[in-house]
Amino acid sequence: MLTKTHLFENRGPDERPRIVIIGAGFAGVAAARALRKCDAEVLLIDRRNHHIFQPLLYQVATAVLAPSEIAAPIRQVEAKQANLNVALGEVVGVDLNRRTVEVVSPGIGVREVRFDFLVVATGMRPSYFGHDEFAAYAPGLKNLADAETIRTKILSAFEMAEATDDENERARYMNFVLVGAGPTGVELAASLADMVRVTLRRNFRQIDPAMSTITLLEGGDRVLPSFAPSLSERAARHLARIGVTVMTGVKVENVDAHGVIAGGKRIESATVLWTAGVAASPIIKLLDVKTDRAGRALVEPFLNLHGWPYVFVTGDTASIQQDGRPVPGVAQAAIQQGRYVGRLIADQIRGREPKRPFRYRDKGNMAVVGRNYAILEAGHLRMSGFLTWLVWVFIHLMALPQMQNRWRVQSQWLWSYLTGQRSSRLISEAPQSPNVAVTAKQTIAP
Repeated sequence: MLTKTHLFENRGPDERPRIVIIGAGFAGVAAARALRKCDAEVLLIDRRNHHIFQPLLYQVATAVLAPSEIAAPIRQVEAKQANLNVALGEVVGVDLNRRTVEVVSPGIGVREVRFDFLVVATGMRPSYFGHDEFAAYAPGLKNLADAETIRTKILSAFEMAEATDDENERARYMNFVLVGAGPTGVELAASLADMVRVTLRRNFRQIDPAMSTITLLEGGDRVLPSFAPSLSERAARHLARIGVTVMTGVKVENVDAHGVIAGGKRIESATVLWTAGVAASPIIKLLDVKTDRAGRALVEPFLNLHGWPYVFVTGDTASIQQDGRPVPGVAQAAIQQGRYVGRLIADQIRGREPKRPFRYRDKGNMAVVGRNYAILEAGHLRMSGFLTWLVWVFIHLMALPQMQNRWRVQSQWLWSYLTGQRSSRLISEAPQSPNVAVTAKQTIAP
């Protein structure tokens, strides 16, 4: 049970309590919105200036959508909330006793920000299970920069395959390996399969992209382990139909520039993508609290930290047990937690006791497995196929942050569905120094 604390000591008569929210993901934005009618100053801090609709990141990585179509500026998303301020910066220090956070802002340096309530909603980062050296060769997918890196890596592989005369190298470039068969891995693999079979089929002269090999590795005994076994089996069968080779029960032992070693066997590949485990944001270490094995903070039933009734942790950074099972790290859970914490803080400021601990309402779980196929689990309901895919399309369109995102994504999806083409097939250029450019000019001059 939360206990009352004297939060507003040494405060002027006109000074409102300040609520600092770290992270503008699903949980952070939901918490901010739940505080819109609260007589308080709300400060939302994020190191990026945009909110990302993460369920569609894999479509940016596979050139279906552009980054701007699944993201929106935080200031624009929350422009109508009068009590909300937004700060671009990264939190590098937290002092719970003094109720301050240290924020580094570009061009400004370190600032100290006071708070009366703190909400930590910083999400997750890829976990390489103690092998961080894999990251140099197998990028994860957690933000727009990751998605653009993966898109460039995939598209460049086909360009290299087209350019080389070495058949072994060509095969390596056209072999794609994804590590981890959760929703991200399955959706990314299926979208890549659709790309090689449809989008790229007439774009090259020396290679046939449809001859590419896509291998999905999973350490467990089935794909999509968070779904019912019957749905996992259906998803695996559909992946096989569209050309994805699934290997379960294999552990990745090494990743390097030439591929992976998994289950004692080497798979030669120029494109290895990491879609396996996740770990909590490093900010949890700043709080000096108990964590689970993934580094997520163990929270009380009201989502506050033990011993700190005015500090809350939400979303993927929180470890919550319900009915003997962990609350899943999905968008809907993060939104519900953020909304709950926002309302709880508003009630406390109004002098009301919290009504009940947080309880997650599972509205169902979905995953799309390529064009025209998705799976759905909601309670005892199990669905898969084309109609489920239509439901997935509708739900994700309506969940996008702004109306302009919905219109643009809808248009791109319709165009891609009718033509098979993808409008964001851009290979990002690495910065080039003037000296390199001059050398290149001199080399090709007649």
